[in-house]
Amino acid sequence: MRRKTSSPDAALAEAAKVPGTARKKAAVAGPKKTAVKREAVQPDVLTSMLAVITTSLDEDKGEDIVVLDLVGRANFADRMVIATGLADRQISAMAHHIEKKLNEIGIKRILIEGANGSDWVLIDAGDVVVHLFKPESRELYGLERMWGTDLDGSENEVAVGQGEEQD
Repeated sequence: MRRKTSSPDAALAEAAKVPGTARKKAAVAGPKKTAVKREAVQPDVLTSMLAVITTSLDEDKGEDIVVLDLVGRANFADRMVIATGLADRQISAMAHHIEKKLNEIGIKRILIEGANGSDWVLIDAGDVVVHLFKPESRELYGLERMWGTDLDGSENEVAVGQGEEQD
């Protein structure tokens, strides 16, 4: 029978009582609980990052550029930028231009996924996440609907069973 323990030290003490090898004891103790908190970015840095990203997308003829505020809604970033490109080469070029321009202002650790010809390119600049889509993929994934503010209001909430036609 397993007991719930309240602290990592108590979990290790409990694991030490279990017969078996050190590996089994470590498995009983479970993973170490480490809470990693992301530091808040300076507002002026965030503003300059967004300005560079949106200007670059505009110069590269990105369409339907949307900036979503994620503060208090997600812990992986403060802002999300979503834009549409019409061709793989355009989307790839937009990603590389954003990376280059962010490097110029001192943002060095930028991760890019899908830039080698994909319907969806993700750019993780730490505090800002950029999604570049082809129009069909943007509609399919619907990130604006998922992360947009229209879902926050209670006027859009529908109870189960309501809003359906009765026979």
